[in-house]
Amino acid sequence: QVQLVESGGGLVQAGGSLRLSCAASGTFGRFAMGWFRQTPGKEREFVAAVSKKSLTTYYADSEKGRFTISRDNAKNTVYLQMNSLKPEDTAVYYCAAASSATITTTDYDYWGQGTQVTVSS
Repeated sequence: QVQLVESGGGLVQAGGSLRLSCAASGTFGRFAMGWFRQTPGKEREFVAAVSKKSLTTYYADSEKGRFTISRDNAKNTVYLQMNSLKPEDTAVYYCAAASSATITTTDYDYWGQGTQVTVSS
């Protein structure tokens, strides 16, 4: 089992950067980690995922080259570095834990409470 708490969201201008963090308690190293986002009225969508030992990463096509997911198992933390932000990146961002790294929302068993990211034009 793992508990997740996101931080690092906020308001940023288009073209700017933010780094989200997700601190975990519990058996962090046993889980692959993912980032998802959701806007009102829309389904939660996949952003990025990293395997347990950072050997594999996955990205949604719209995030490739702009976002970077990483994890520090010694600190029980997963990060999402977001560069070249666009207004359409505005959403609540969630981190989640799964038994293996996938892009499928329903494969993730544990979720944080989310952090708001707002990108102004």
